[in-house]
Amino acid sequence: MPFESMREKLRFTPEEIAILVELSRSRSHPLREVERAKILLASVEGMNDSQIARELHTNRYKVIRTVKKALAYGLEDALIDLPRSGRPKEISPEARAWIISIACMKPKDLGYPHELWTQRLLVEYIRTHCQEKRFEGLSNISQGTISKILNKSKIKPHKIISYIALRDPDFDSKSAVVLHTYKQVELIKNKVESGEEVFSAIISYDEKPGILALENTAPDLPPKPGEYPAIARDYEYVRHGTVSLLAGIDLLTGNIYHKVFDNHRSKEFVEFLKYLDNVYPSQLKITIILDNLKVHTSKETTNYLASIPNRFHFVFTPKHASWLNIIESLFSKMARSMLRGIRTASKDELKNRIDEYFDYLNKTPTIFTWKYKMDEMPGGISP
Repeated sequence: MPFESMREKLRFTPEEIAILVELSRSRSHPLREVERAKILLASVEGMNDSQIARELHTNRYKVIRTVKKALAYGLEDALIDLPRSGRPKEISPEARAWIISIACMKPKDLGYPHELWTQRLLVEYIRTHCQEKRFEGLSNISQGTISKILNKSKIKPHKIISYIALRDPDFDSKSAVVLHTYKQVELIKNKVESGEEVFSAIISYDEKPGILALENTAPDLPPKPGEYPAIARDYEYVRHGTVSLLAGIDLLTGNIYHKVFDNHRSKEFVEFLKYLDNVYPSQLKITIILDNLKVHTSKETTNYLASIPNRFHFVFTPKHASWLNIIESLFSKMARSMLRGIRTASKDELKNRIDEYFDYLNKTPTIFTWKYKMDEMPGGISP
């Protein structure tokens, strides 16, 4: 015996039927309203719920909901979405503020050995301590909810970003001297372009110590379509020691002068100064922008400078402010390109490849310039 529905049959006036027919053929109304109109028409024509679902390629429960809605509220309300109250907020502003305050603390300050929060650890702490703070609604809080709260507040307690602490009480005055030196570069360039003779050279100088000479214990495998998408390298390597790079950029010409040594002492720094002394004509005064490393002011360095008075002039960057020295941009580029993943069979090979790198750059010198004006400096220096 076939199943007979005990549900009341739908009945519409001719005007309502005309509305349903027009809506079921519409191409401009929302698709959900068109689908509901087709469901109601099919139900009025005597089709059962399962037949309607198969005919319209939808599910039976949607058909039942639509028909029941028409029986309870009428045609107009059956075609539209009824307003919803929405899920009430379960987390009060005070509870949210407490969650954010916990995320802004270190786990080690709250009894954990961890330095940074993980989502699971943060959830554990909040669930464990919410009762004592009278935030009972947080006892079952999920990781996703906490993530949404922190994201809305732009808090990322699982990450570390770098900043530069101000360590030099004379930062402003020392930075101003460095920036005026960069300004002097622009003035000298203008003189050169106008054909005037100049008697100054300005060098941005620094050291890059500890460059590792590492050798593979097995050959690298080059990329191979379908097998190796990138260079394949065995994880083992042999250490051959380190070398130190001493380099300076001529800010007027873009030429790079460098020396590579096994050590990084006053002796090597003085040797680099002698190298610059031989490179530039004797009538030029060489201004060098550099940091406050001890070898730059050591007795050996001071004695050498005294032997050639008025040849060199040092402009020191403030403490903890290496970013003020333009050559740091060159070292960053070098680390990201030439030194990235480098492997050499010896320190001598590493030195030769560094020499080749600077020979390559000096074929087409790039003139580095300071891009910030004094009142736009990250350190907030006033002109």
